[in-house]
Amino acid sequence: MILEPLARTAGHDLPGPLLTELTALYASNRAFHALSGDFPDPDDVRSEQVAAALADELAQPDAEVLLARSEGRLVAVVITLARHPDPADPDPWIGLLMVDATEQGKGYGRRVATAVEERFRAAGRRAVRLAVLENNPGALAFWTALGYEVVDHRRDHALGRPCAVLRKVLRTPRQAARVAVVDPDGAVLLFRYDNVEVGVHWALPGGGLEPGETPREGALRELAEETGWTDLQPGPLLCTWEHDFTRLRWSGGTPVAVPVHQHEHVYVTHGPHREPAGPNLAAAHAADGILTWRWWSREELAREPEPVWPPGLARLLDEWEG
Repeated sequence: MILEPLARTAGHDLPGPLLTELTALYASNRAFHALSGDFPDPDDVRSEQVAAALADELAQPDAEVLLARSEGRLVAVVITLARHPDPADPDPWIGLLMVDATEQGKGYGRRVATAVEERFRAAGRRAVRLAVLENNPGALAFWTALGYEVVDHRRDHALGRPCAVLRKVLRTPRQAARVAVVDPDGAVLLFRYDNVEVGVHWALPGGGLEPGETPREGALRELAEETGWTDLQPGPLLCTWEHDFTRLRWSGGTPVAVPVHQHEHVYVTHGPHREPAGPNLAAAHAADGILTWRWWSREELAREPEPVWPPGLARLLDEWEG
């Protein structure tokens, strides 16, 4: 699928063949137009009406109309707004995402939404908003399934229609790897963190992968950096899991909060019961936000008095040993 911007012209004129495609796409969504009232007759959407609607959108300096094509066929149109008219609103907006009704159910809507989010993320934006008509539960279900959360209820500027406002934090994808080191009595070493988003939690030694690094290589490097142990090797893969948190990245000596969606490979290995040690350990822990460490017995893990990552670690280790 290709996502390309609709070129602006002095009079916002559309080439005839493109206007024919757009009109067919709009006309196929009769049910949506019946709900929205955007066109006088949802059963008779005309090309001049579509051209006028798009011209109105492009008249806004921060608006962009994007066309999604698959194998040359126009399958969706999306309208975005880099900045909302309300100066108190810092987020860009998705004003419309419409998939050709004859192509719905093929995943185009999700793919277009993801591509739009990537465009905003690449531009340094941290979140995106949109409004869904209160009388359109199908659209609300679609967007909430993509991770958008309702943050407000208001009427739209154009026609005063009741809407739900949704917002999604644009998280940076991050790959990471960790190692569960299990001592002869079955205890496992954990580090304690206090994250600005998720709060206090315990996690295994590990962290983000460097460019070109495999998960196993990253797990080995992170284990050595955070414990000082260089005599262990990651064993079998215990699990993979995904989670959200806010990572502090340092820029010019200043911490910058970066919301991330992290995918972790978790390995497991046997090792002796000992304390992390090494000349660079304090600096490494300070940089990673590690507060302290201790060995957790399997019984303590099962109780989890404070959150442990990955969740259900005691059960995973029991299954591995079994």
